[in-house]
Formats: sequence, C-alpha cells, structure tokens
Amino acid sequence: MFTRFLGKEYQRKKALAQAAPGPLAEYLATPFPDKNSDCREIEIVAIDLETTGLDPRKDVILSIGLVHIEQFSVKLSTAWHSIVRIDRDIPGESAVIHQITDDQSAAGAPIEELLPEVFARMAGKPMLVHYSPIEQNFISAACQRLYGAPFVVPIIDTLEIGQRVFVRRNHTIQPGDLRLFNLRPRYNLPQYKAHNALSDALATAELFLAMADNLYPGRPCRLGEFLSNR
Repeated sequence: MFTRFLGKEYQRKKALAQAAPGPLAEYLATPFPDKNSDCREIEIVAIDLETTGLDPRKDVILSIGLVHIEQFSVKLSTAWHSIVRIDRDIPGESAVIHQITDDQSAAGAPIEELLPEVFARMAGKPMLVHYSPIEQNFISAACQRLYGAPFVVPIIDTLEIGQRVFVRRNHTIQPGDLRLFNLRPRYNLPQYKAHNALSDALATAELFLAMADNLYPGRPCRLGEFLSNR
C-alpha cells in the first residue's frame, strides 16, 4: 500500500506540471499527508457524486455532497451539497434513482463553478468514498476537460475495506454484500435514504469510522493501511 502512496505523490507532481493555472493547479500544489499519519488525527473528506450514468466518457455529474472527518469525528458543520447545472436533459431512468429533475438541475451551478470549492476543501487530504471509480473517474474527466490534467488524490474506499474484512475472516461474499447500505448494519449503523449525494457521503464517513475503530480499537490506524488498491 505504501508504494501506491508514493506513486500518488509522483502522479500529483506530474499532473501539477500539466495543469493550467487555476483551481486544480492550486490543489495539486499541496502535498498529500504522510502515509504514516494516524487517521484519528488527520482530516479526511468523504465525498459522493450522483451522475447520469456510470461512464464518465458520456455521462456527467449531477450533484456533489461532502463532509469532513476531523479528529476521528464527522464534522457536520462542514457538510456541503450542490446540484450541478448540466447541458442536457436528465435521462428518465437516472432521475428515478436520484430524484433530481431537469428544473432542479437548471437552478444549479455549472461544474466549473463547483469544482474550486471541492478542491479547496480537499487540498492535502485523503478522499473517502464507497466504490472509488465513480468519484475518481468523473472528477478526473471534468478536470481533463477544464484544466488539461487529471485529478489525483489518495483514496480510502470503504467498499475495498469491507472486501478485505470479508476475506480476512474467510467469509463468502454474496452479491450485494459490499453495497454501502448493506455494510452499515454490520456495524450497527442506522439506514439512510440512498442516492442523495450528501447523505451518502455522511453514510460513508460513519461507516469508515466504525470500520477503523473495529479494526484498530483504541490504537493508531495509519493512513497507509487504508489506501485504495486503485
């Protein structure tokens, strides 16, 4: 895991050299936290996206929700949620899932106005997600289009942590076992309504804290132990 972290630092510097001056370059100029940092002491940003589909080459971000973890607690005063104004109609099958309408999207802000807020909050912090390809790939695709460089960030993925726990305990993984709202009851966490970016970010933050405390009760849990395989 540590070598992947060092790879992220290399990727950060490489992307910084490619990025046009602006919000992404300012974000990339901030070094990532040390791999030996105790997750109980550093700031982590949990983020979730709702999108029109799963392919960042043709689909777009519809909403962004995030919340910070500070001193191993969810800092509710940092909660932030925004609807993205897009340049197309929202597919009906997508709207059924996330409940975002064309009128709501039209009242939102374009992604280029929202990403600077995301970068300012995330500079120098790990990104916490559940199933990292969505957030990583969609934000990176937007960055390539707007700034000419990819989005690089150290990632903690609760889906990957859940998978490791199943394997470590020799448990068979059934279809759906690693979904966010199927993992939460295993840690005695309440259920929230799914497919709202902010509530999903909050649900991910809570799940991570419960997982980390379960794996490392009362002792340091190093960032390098949680970094994503991706």
